[in-house]
Parts: sequence; structure tokens; C-alpha cells
Amino acid sequence: MKISASQAAARERIAAELASVGLALPGTLSLQRYRCGKPTCRCRADPPQLHGPYAQWTRKIDRRTVTRRLGAAEVAAYRPLFDNARRLRALVAELQALTLAIVEADEAPTQPPIPATRRRRAS
Repeated sequence: MKISASQAAARERIAAELASVGLALPGTLSLQRYRCGKPTCRCRADPPQLHGPYAQWTRKIDRRTVTRRLGAAEVAAYRPLFDNARRLRALVAELQALTLAIVEADEAPTQPPIPATRRRRAS
């Protein structure tokens, strides 16, 4: 495979950024607001004042979705880890796109394709 100077520089930049990412948590951090079941609660008023926000960490474990509620201290501690995971996914996607561009450029035909010859039908 032929790698141009700009592609090699991009690869080195991505590798350096990957090395500096640090710890990363899988999954998603989201803030949820809820409406309870009490008919006279403030969350049923007009306009509603929903309960929350409650922070949730959702991820997959053995093909099952697992959700864990987080406290304010945990959110503050884990948020940089979620940001690192997001950055890690973006860098891996960038590296894959670069690799695909290199492979596709290497597979480009160097000669024009040979035209197919027509066969005559027997009459």
C-alpha cells in the first residue's frame, strides 16, 4: 500500500491523540425528567413541573441494556470519562476512514479495463 506524506501525517496525528485519550467509560450519560403517577402532583399541573433531572448511565452488558442512576458527584467524576469515550470513537472512525481511503487508492486500476468481445450467435 502506498501512503502519501499527508496520509502518514494524519495517521501519526491520530495515533498521538489516541495515546492521550486516557480512561473511557462505555455507554451514554443522559439527564431524564419524569412524571409520577400521583394525580395531584406538580408534574401533572399545567404547565407541568417534572421531577428531576436524574442522571442515568446506560450501556450494554452481554447484549442487554443496563441503566444505572448516578448522583451529582458521580456525574462530575464520570463526565470526563464519557467525553473520552466519545473522542475515542471519533478517532477510531477517523482512522478507519483514512485506512479505507488508502486501500481504495491502492485498488484503483492502473490500466483501462479491456472491453468485452461480442460473440456471434450461430444461426
